[in-house]
Amino acid sequence: MKASKGSRDKAESGKADRRVSLGRVLLVEDDAVLAMSLEDALRDGGAEDVVICQTMQATMEELEKEEQFDAMVLDVHLADRSDGWALAELVTMLGPKRPRIAFSTGSPESIPPEIAEMGPVFEKPYDPAQLVDVLASANRKRGLFARLLG
Repeated sequence: MKASKGSRDKAESGKADRRVSLGRVLLVEDDAVLAMSLEDALRDGGAEDVVICQTMQATMEELEKEEQFDAMVLDVHLADRSDGWALAELVTMLGPKRPRIAFSTGSPESIPPEIAEMGPVFEKPYDPAQLVDVLASANRKRGLFARLLG
């Protein structure tokens, strides 16, 4: 049985309504083309805002502002530093409402194990949709309130 156009539109709009907000995302990536691709995927996936930083210095300046992020995607090897994962250590000091962290790297073995435990590690090249799915699933509400608001 073929679905009518009206029922397809209704199903698609319902799917969009269930999309989880990713909130504000700090994307630390020095490859401009990859950063734009990830930004598009994050916005399409529900990010309210995506701030891109290409260097450790720019990232530190962004973190010093009063605005909080809900998620961070950290390139491990930046043009100005090869230990981008050190940002994750800093972020853990931001208190209980710290952002979700995901790592992006061409060499996952270079991330110390205790750092890799802080969030998923995506080995380049990877599908930006996978990153969005992981961040969205980490953001879904669980438990009684999720079922009640549901």
